[in-house]
Amino acid sequence: MTSLDLKKGHLLVAEPSIMGDISFNRSVILLAEHTSAGSIGFILNKPLGFSLKDLVPELAQDFQVYNGGPVEQDNLYFIHKVPHLIPDSVEISEGIFWAGNFDTVCELINEHKITAKDIRFFLGYSGWDSNQLYDELSHNSWVVIKNKYHSNIIEKDYNSNFWKEKMIEFGGNYLIWSNAPENPVLN
Repeated sequence: MTSLDLKKGHLLVAEPSIMGDISFNRSVILLAEHTSAGSIGFILNKPLGFSLKDLVPELAQDFQVYNGGPVEQDNLYFIHKVPHLIPDSVEISEGIFWAGNFDTVCELINEHKITAKDIRFFLGYSGWDSNQLYDELSHNSWVVIKNKYHSNIIEKDYNSNFWKEKMIEFGGNYLIWSNAPENPVLN
């Protein structure tokens, strides 16, 4: 499969060949930053078994928390599409932002001024040193695709079928992987 050049805002779709990688097996990652120094992204389709209120009990609303990646899994990160409400936001692309003032985020949640359609939370992130991601691409670990969802990626239903959807869209030899069990031993 031909990949695009790396650019923040693009999606990284795990190739079936990285099946043994516990962190990235069947992952779809939003690339939030990409420079000569390295890359940062968030796994979109791996919900964790707890919510934001489990981490910050004083919040008035609850939000699903996702596994953003294997780096700094004790830190909370977020992407959003309301930079006018959240100071210090960093633009990813096409109306998607990450980071910002977390105290303001908590206030907005408690005032019901932002919802799950506006923001997504992650524990940890996916990170690569300067040439590490290029090396993984040369070993066919990822397919790089445009984010056709734009800022609506935040509202996308991130479940185990998101990766499967991508395999079906790619077609050809990827179709067989769309119905393969996540753990081949269970086949």
